[in-house]
Amino acid sequence: MPLDPSRTVAELKELRDLTGDEDGAQRVAWTETWEQAREWLRGKLAPVGAAETVDAAGNQWFTLAGESERAVVIGGHLDSVPNGGWLDGALNVLAGAEVLRRVAEEGTPPVSVRLVSWADEEGARFGRSLFGSSAASGSMADQQELRQLVDAAGIALPDALAEHGVELDRALDARSELGSAAAYLELHIEQGPVLESLGLPLGVVLGTFGVERHRITWRGQAAHAGSTPMDKRRDALAGAAKLALEIREIARRAGGGAVCTSGNVVCRPGIVTSVVETAEQLLDQRDLGAERLAAMLAEAKASSERFAEEERIDVEWEKIWSIEPILFDDTLVGFCEDAIREVAGAAHRLPSGPLHDAAEVARASVPTVMMFTQSLRGLSHTKVEDTKEDHLELSVAALDRLAAKTVDWVASGGGR
Repeated sequence: MPLDPSRTVAELKELRDLTGDEDGAQRVAWTETWEQAREWLRGKLAPVGAAETVDAAGNQWFTLAGESERAVVIGGHLDSVPNGGWLDGALNVLAGAEVLRRVAEEGTPPVSVRLVSWADEEGARFGRSLFGSSAASGSMADQQELRQLVDAAGIALPDALAEHGVELDRALDARSELGSAAAYLELHIEQGPVLESLGLPLGVVLGTFGVERHRITWRGQAAHAGSTPMDKRRDALAGAAKLALEIREIARRAGGGAVCTSGNVVCRPGIVTSVVETAEQLLDQRDLGAERLAAMLAEAKASSERFAEEERIDVEWEKIWSIEPILFDDTLVGFCEDAIREVAGAAHRLPSGPLHDAAEVARASVPTVMMFTQSLRGLSHTKVEDTKEDHLELSVAALDRLAAKTVDWVASGGGR
């Protein structure tokens, strides 16, 4: 059947009604609602004739076999955060499904075309994002660490996985699925305000920000709030407060779209009548340039030492997690820009602050690119997340153009 972008919009609404409620999308990975969405997708793609498999990490694959086993992969995720939006992740998968329909209508493609719905991109239940794609890329964290993860109800990750037919110890077997991948394409809502501010429906993603996450513990001395003079205090919160303000200037000086966030501060003893003895602060720093990211971290650490000395307190840093910046493939970035110009007339290149499965695929040395479509008000991970329907349809058409260009490129020997 010919490409019909309006069908993608209709299916997105159907999925929203099936797996959401008045608070938003409820397709949290490793739940019955998520499985309901996967079964629904299975039914939608059954008439296409794509062979379905589920790999060792729970990723759901649909394959149109081509004249060559080398494959162009289109990916996304169906899982959502609790009370999430109707487009985050689902647009990727359903737009890819529409591309599969078009490819199937034209007969056997010169190379295989695959759609993957990655398992647990969001990490909403256990706090471990990019589960399925990191298993497929081979970058999955230490298995022992994953075995310790539990959800809010105290259920361990391995037990939840087992309920959905996944054995944690075998998850890395999913690496074989990317063995034939010659290129990877992903469409996503921007989840930010840039495209809307420019009045553009679509954008080319240059790569995903590198991330540095740290826990900073400030240690002072608890003392009575009424009897301790201001100049005698050793207030742990003062150090955290100074750093929370300073990181904004650090990001501004770095330029290039760098961002720094103090996401939380937990104070102890945490009562109104006591000076703060300890303050645990969470810091998230992101940038597309590895050198700038390292420089921002070094500057934040130096600033914390200075503030600790000023306030006569101690400071300790603990690394929580990091990922290097990922730059997408230059050839595919060019194809993506051409495809967007062909359907929308203008394109804009921008980085992605949020992480995506595409970053994990790129880490596996598969040529990768992402396309963004505009997010109204820049909002995501909320039930009010939205994109204009004509922009959604443009994104499906542009993804299809990108897929066609990429298939021709791979068929002529391009790609991995």
